[in-house]
Amino acid sequence: MTGLADALGPLFLLILLGAVLNRLRQPSADFWAQLESFIYFLLFPAMLVSTLATADVSQVPVGPVAITLIGTMGAFGIALWTLRGWLHLEGAAFTSAFQGALRMNTYVGVAGAVALHGTPGATVAAVAVAIMVPTVNVMCVASFIASGTLGSASFGKSLATLVRNPLIIGSVLGITLNVSSIGLPGWSEATAELLGRAALPLGLIAVGVALRPVALLRIDRSVWATNIVKLVLMPALTLVLALVLGLDPVSRDVAVLFSALPTATSSYILARQLGGDADMMAALITKQTLLAMLTLPLWLHLAG
Repeated sequence: MTGLADALGPLFLLILLGAVLNRLRQPSADFWAQLESFIYFLLFPAMLVSTLATADVSQVPVGPVAITLIGTMGAFGIALWTLRGWLHLEGAAFTSAFQGALRMNTYVGVAGAVALHGTPGATVAAVAVAIMVPTVNVMCVASFIASGTLGSASFGKSLATLVRNPLIIGSVLGITLNVSSIGLPGWSEATAELLGRAALPLGLIAVGVALRPVALLRIDRSVWATNIVKLVLMPALTLVLALVLGLDPVSRDVAVLFSALPTATSSYILARQLGGDADMMAALITKQTLLAMLTLPLWLHLAG
């Protein structure tokens, strides 16, 4: 556990630093909004391209990793629809619970994988992002459609947003450059690598800035049920599948890590844009991020 604490501790401190800076209103709300967009649209995609374009992906058991991650998300996506009546969730609230249970904070995931396993961890994490981001985006947009929170204009907008998702574009571009053996010629590799290095620390600080302490006051069955699914049941099923499929230690650690991550801070924006329960989404993001500081080390200890 000491090794895990040493690896994850600095990541959580950066998140808390972001929360403190936001509390002090430094530098400003506009600055953080622009920085988060900069990270999301440039720095993080650059990191994915840099990692995937130059990585030896043949060393990653892509098939078993995909079965493990997609199988877990699919199982709990179906379970949430089945339990919707028991949770007493209307359309808008259900979409937020669905996002809260299935989305993952990729900044924390990739940073954690690098901290735990270095370059091999970064490679598996990039593969996990390439697998999970398109899948979870399609599932969440489908939940908005099925819940009836979208108008025709919003439906078209959501599909366009899905196609333009910078993480999907970065993943596809990186894989294409790798498979085609083009790689990153000349100075492009060093440039993409430098941009990627900035993504993780800034992304973690941005996670802290997005926390809303007032949202902690919201306590109801749907919020806690969603948190239990995200932070307890999903990593448990992932660990079982990883063991059954015989994943190597690095792939197993990263798979469990990505399933145990708190939900993405961008879920709040999507909830506001597509008719979800934004207040519930803020509560889920804040609670899960804080609780994950306790649950993530435990799950990684079990996986290891």
